[in-house]
Order: sequence, then structure tokens, then C-alpha cells
Amino acid sequence: MRLSQVLFSQGFGSRRACAALIAGGAVQLGGRIADDPEEDVAAEGLVFSVQGRAWPYHARALVLMHKPAGYECSQKPRHHPSVMSLLPPPLRERGVQPIGRLDEDTTGLLLFTDDGALIHRLTSPRHHVPKVYEIETRHPLEDAQIERLLAGVVLDDDPLPVRAAAVQRRTSFTLSLTLTEGKYHQVKRMLAAVGNRVESLHRSAFGALALPPDLAPGEWRWLYPRQLDAATASPATPAAG
Repeated sequence: MRLSQVLFSQGFGSRRACAALIAGGAVQLGGRIADDPEEDVAAEGLVFSVQGRAWPYHARALVLMHKPAGYECSQKPRHHPSVMSLLPPPLRERGVQPIGRLDEDTTGLLLFTDDGALIHRLTSPRHHVPKVYEIETRHPLEDAQIERLLAGVVLDDDPLPVRAAAVQRRTSFTLSLTLTEGKYHQVKRMLAAVGNRVESLHRSAFGALALPPDLAPGEWRWLYPRQLDAATASPATPAAG
């Protein structure tokens, strides 16, 4: 693949802009300045740098972010900044988007990709990809509330009950909740349906992919093909209660 095409595919601007970056000496390969836009390179496994920043080639982008509170998962946010503003311009330019959404005040694991088929695979209800949420409640948790979450509750916009795949009580005011579907404000509405209220909400896992403990709020990192299976795998199911 031509070097200019590599940069274009990775979101570094138009074909003309990418060629100009290379010709202007802004791109390095293996520690040397690569100033020929027509240079042929092997794209797979390639790591190059643009204006001093290292960038690995990815035919399809897949990144994991620790979403902080105060950001909307929208390209056109209404009241708060978009999570897209936390990503570098090349990722935004190539059209990555969140895989599902987290509310503005919800924190935790959020995936982004430019692979439409992958988005469908990870969000379709047919695939039952589990997501784990850590919840702090306003009122003490009762056994009856946990039993109802597992048995299923009816939300006001759907006559069919929704149920947690697993529930684990951590303390009197905290629990882990595993869901295999995603509805609007589902966790908050489920807790409200059993007579409690969510005070804070954090997604800790997506499939068997856990939020890295060393990834600070607002930071992101690449995921690689070997890690993709973890996003669709089921984590160990915690005991209820």
C-alpha cells in the first residue's frame, strides 16, 4: 500500500493532505523520515509516526475508553461535551462511533469502532453480549428487590419483562448487575421498578473484557484482534444475593 494511502485510511485527512504531510517530512518510519508519498509499505503491523506521535495501522479501528462523567455518547451532544472530543482527530476523521451508549452521568468501559458489522454483532439483542454494571443505590438493598431483578420487571414502554442475567450484592448499598440487552436508561429504570434508585452507575465489563485498572477516566487505548473475542465472550456469572 502507498504510504499516502496508509495515512488516508487511518484518518489523517484528505489524500492531498496526507501526501503533503509526508512530503513535508512530518512522517517517520522506523526512525527515519519518509518523505515519498508513493513509497510502498506493508500496512499490516506497521507503526509509523506523524508529527512525533506513534500510530499503529489498523484496518478497522477498535478502541476502549474509560468514560468519565459529564460526557454524552452522541455526535451532536445537547447539554454536555461529546465523548468524541476525548479521541484524537484521526479516529474522529475515520468515523469511529460508540458501541452502544452510556448516560452522561454513567462512567466506565466504552468501546468505539468504525466497523459497522462489529457494532451490530455487539449490540444486537440476538447475541446476548453481557455487560456488567456497578451500582450504588439510594436505599438499602432488600432481598425481595434482588429477587425481582432476577425474575424480571416490566418497564413502562414494553409489556415484556426485562431481567438481570446475574446480580451480586456487594454491600447494603452496592451491587453488580449483569444485563444481556440494552434499553434506554435500563439499569436506572429497573432499580426504580423495584422501589430503589441509582445514585451512581459504572460499567466495569463488556463481555469478558474488563475495564483496565490502570486506565484513567478520559483515557483510551487500542484493542487488537486477539482481544476482540473477549468483547463477545461471557464473563464468569456471579452468584445472586
